[in-house]
Amino acid sequence: MDFPRRDFLKKTGLLTSSLLLDSGLMNAIAAPAAGKLRIAVIGCGDRGTGLLKILQDLTDKFEVAGLCDELPFRLRDAQKIGGTNKAKAYSDYRALLDNKAIDAVIISVPLNMHFQVAKDALMAGKQVYLEKTMTYNIPQAMELVQLAQRRPNQILQVGHQYRYSPLYYRVKEMIKQGYLGKVTQIDCRWDRNGSWRRPVPEPSLERKINWRMYREYSGGLAAELLSHQMDFINWAFETHADEVFGTGGIDFYKDGRETYDNVQVMVRYTNEGMVGNFGATCGNARDGYLFKLKGTKGTISLLVDEGVYYPEKETLKEYGTVDGVTGATKITWDKNGGIPITTGVEPLKDGSWYALSDFYRAVNEKKLPDSNVFTGARAACTVHLANQAIYNHTIEKWQPEYNFT
Repeated sequence: MDFPRRDFLKKTGLLTSSLLLDSGLMNAIAAPAAGKLRIAVIGCGDRGTGLLKILQDLTDKFEVAGLCDELPFRLRDAQKIGGTNKAKAYSDYRALLDNKAIDAVIISVPLNMHFQVAKDALMAGKQVYLEKTMTYNIPQAMELVQLAQRRPNQILQVGHQYRYSPLYYRVKEMIKQGYLGKVTQIDCRWDRNGSWRRPVPEPSLERKINWRMYREYSGGLAAELLSHQMDFINWAFETHADEVFGTGGIDFYKDGRETYDNVQVMVRYTNEGMVGNFGATCGNARDGYLFKLKGTKGTISLLVDEGVYYPEKETLKEYGTVDGVTGATKITWDKNGGIPITTGVEPLKDGSWYALSDFYRAVNEKKLPDSNVFTGARAACTVHLANQAIYNHTIEKWQPEYNFT
């Protein structure tokens, strides 16, 4: 018999989806009520072309009206993607911004250019979807917040797409509902076994193509990868870092790069009584993407598009003894007693699909998106503090002026 397990699942809401999407996420999934946004992509590298492919599935909301990149071969590659046949090509983003027929821009340029391009786009009256991390440093984040506040009819959304994933939204809800009890530890990794380099057609383009390798342009692994998980913790717990410790080095790829290929950051969230561990290496791919939230009642283990809840033994005793038989619950428990997290909107789409859908909603309703200039600034501050700690061997402290609201 399987009644104890069914009782546990019913009481915890995991037998059927209990995801109650907020109005923004629900509207993002629904069909649009307004006309299409004429959107342009500034920066047609890996991320820019990736978002162009997402836009192929959002043709009811967006018309791609412009493409910009200073490298001609990237422009040519972008123009081969479906849905770009009406897009005008530009090598200078300022000329694109002068085009009054373009309503909105996606900014996916190297990190050191985020601030200036976003500033110019806002000043040109465009709606802005700015890739993460929002800015290269804290002073830029503070200035961009001030500029956005002076332009309330424009949206500046930041590409921390986990804030829009139904899975990650469900996890945030589970934390609020107490599934995990008191969370004390967060373990995050984003590992790979590869150099992170792109092929360069000629040596003069090295720094333009492999900008992630050079500190003048890049925030390294902390900005490009770990910022997603850092931002999710800010969002899920409505918190921010208080102390940031870090270390790292160029420990394997002695190839002239300046950003570290191996980093570890530890964050103290004082008010929540939590420690966050964020690490990335280019020298081992075994863990790949790893995200664990550990509380007194249970653990959540997350991948990008799936998650499992592992109740603590005492949590199971509260609801009954699990007999190890799946039975009529239709819930597959793994060998460690884990319960797959459901959202009610499977199969899940790419997180950027939800994020861009909500960008459309935010622009039309003139409402602040979940990932906005204020939350983006807090994440950018966290990343900047992490890099300061990593490269300077210091302990960095959160300052009150970083509490953007």
